[in-house]
Amino acid sequence: MAGPGSAGYEAFVALHGAALGASAVPARLWPSLWQKLEDEVFDAGEYFGIMQVEEAEEKEGGNVDLKEKFKKRINPGNELCYKVIVTNENGLEAANSNSIFLIDHAWTYRIEHASQQLRQIPGLLHRMASLMGLDFHGEVPEERVVEQVLEDMWKYNQTYQLSHGTAEEKVPVWYIMDEFGSRIQHSDDPTVAMAPLFYMPQQIAYTVLWPLRDLDTGEEVTRDFAYGETDYLHRKCRLLPWLPGEVQDIDHFIREPSDDYYQTILKENKEKLPVSIKPPVYAKNKVFKVYTDVQQVLQNLTHPRFEFTDSDQDADLLYSFSHFKDYRKLSEERPHVMLNQFPCENLLTVKDCLACVSRRVGGSEGPKWLPRTFNLLTELPQFISYFQQRERRGEDNHWICKPWNLARSLDTHVTKSLHSIIRQRESGPKVVSKYIENPVLFHMEDIGLVKFDIRYIVLLRSVKPLKVYVYDVFWLRFSNRAFSLDDLDDYEKHFTVMNYAPGVPLKQIHCNEFIPLFEKQYPECSWQTIEEEIFKAFRELFQAACAKPAPLGICDYPSSRAAYAIDLMLKWDTSRDGKPFMQPQILEVNFNPDCDRACKYHPSFFNDVFSALFLDDPHSCPVTSIV
Repeated sequence: MAGPGSAGYEAFVALHGAALGASAVPARLWPSLWQKLEDEVFDAGEYFGIMQVEEAEEKEGGNVDLKEKFKKRINPGNELCYKVIVTNENGLEAANSNSIFLIDHAWTYRIEHASQQLRQIPGLLHRMASLMGLDFHGEVPEERVVEQVLEDMWKYNQTYQLSHGTAEEKVPVWYIMDEFGSRIQHSDDPTVAMAPLFYMPQQIAYTVLWPLRDLDTGEEVTRDFAYGETDYLHRKCRLLPWLPGEVQDIDHFIREPSDDYYQTILKENKEKLPVSIKPPVYAKNKVFKVYTDVQQVLQNLTHPRFEFTDSDQDADLLYSFSHFKDYRKLSEERPHVMLNQFPCENLLTVKDCLACVSRRVGGSEGPKWLPRTFNLLTELPQFISYFQQRERRGEDNHWICKPWNLARSLDTHVTKSLHSIIRQRESGPKVVSKYIENPVLFHMEDIGLVKFDIRYIVLLRSVKPLKVYVYDVFWLRFSNRAFSLDDLDDYEKHFTVMNYAPGVPLKQIHCNEFIPLFEKQYPECSWQTIEEEIFKAFRELFQAACAKPAPLGICDYPSSRAAYAIDLMLKWDTSRDGKPFMQPQILEVNFNPDCDRACKYHPSFFNDVFSALFLDDPHSCPVTSIV
């Protein structure tokens, strides 16, 4: 049998060694794992069996509070519960190089497809209901069973994501193991470890299981559902899908993080802050050499005072699509070179940082113009406390889960399931924001009242003094289906980003047409008044983001300029005297936004942006100064 040293095994390690190491799979087990993958050997049945029990037994070790809950209910949703035990008469030796096993997956999916697949794939709903202990014996999908599976699946879900491919291909994949893998129960003192492995030659994912210590015949096989979590409170929160409990006593008001938090972000981003420089002074009629890899700039910038160069070393102006990192070197060697980015601007453009700096406005509740937002990595207990308090008061509890740093609504999900939100934390850094349950809607003929959002291009000319302009044209995006607080996985009802989905209709209305239509639909509202509130929100946001020195705020670097896209919605709110009014809600701030529509309908767009930012000539451009 081929093994270590063989070409096949070395290729396997080259492809999968990093993943195996990250999952802490002992290297001594890798040769056996490779052989089992090559030969498709599923030999767990020779060592393990599933036992059905009527009442959960007390788990040994671990926290007393957690043990008591497990005594009451080890497998929520089932009157009968199951556990996996070692059935091999010789037990299982952890040191044995063959002690690693493959577990198949019963269902692999992405969240947005789960409901549709349960309804359409023959046998899937029946198998999932059986696996989860739900009563379902028919062939035709029952709505109540589908909804229950969609809720209970968060007790069984595992996740992985591919490291290569397009942004769409990197969206996390969720899976439920087969009946054997799904029957393995939790323990604070687990006997085995488990991890997903995407086997590249077959393009198939398996779960790998290996013992953490020797196991005797009849001993239970357990794993830690919150593996790696050592903080007691976070551990309790992560185990809530299996161990229902209350954390309402936690203070859900979020304070701004310490200075160290921002220092860590700077270090992780590998940004080097610039040295202090004097603002560069240029000749009045200087023609600036522009080096850029942004195609929309190359194709649309025609202003006579800018010309393109193929050499970044000869450039007076760097307009880069990717993030610039070494500001120190640029400031020391070429302080006169302008660029389209600010050091530490991720405080605006990354969703968790946006929430942090926004809390500098509006006190403990935060600003009125930002939906209530929690960082699921660091603020999970506070979120759960807030969720449970809202639930107790009977308030709306629809939330939207978003990755920190993805755009185009990728891996973004609307849910009212607390368990779903807790588990989505495992698929990468996420924030959860209060979903706008009462949005201002726009009437579309043949459809009805739909959601819409608004995109403004905002230009940051300088930090000190703070100078911010807003481009006078804004862009609108609409949902394709009438809004209602149901069918939460219906993308065309709850989202507005349609221009990346093939075959999906994209409805566009120019802002000049939109304003009179909007005021006709809402005659009591003046768009000018609404826009004043929008600009006030923008002003407060930039003042907050620039209020502190870098890295706690956007860095004051005189050669920096930047254009951001701010996406927002309007929601209905109520004033103190009981009158309804429209409140802007900032959704996100985008770095280097797609300006295709801007260029298509306004050919002078980049000429205007460059004039306002780099020529200090905003008066000749359709921009409004808001600071």
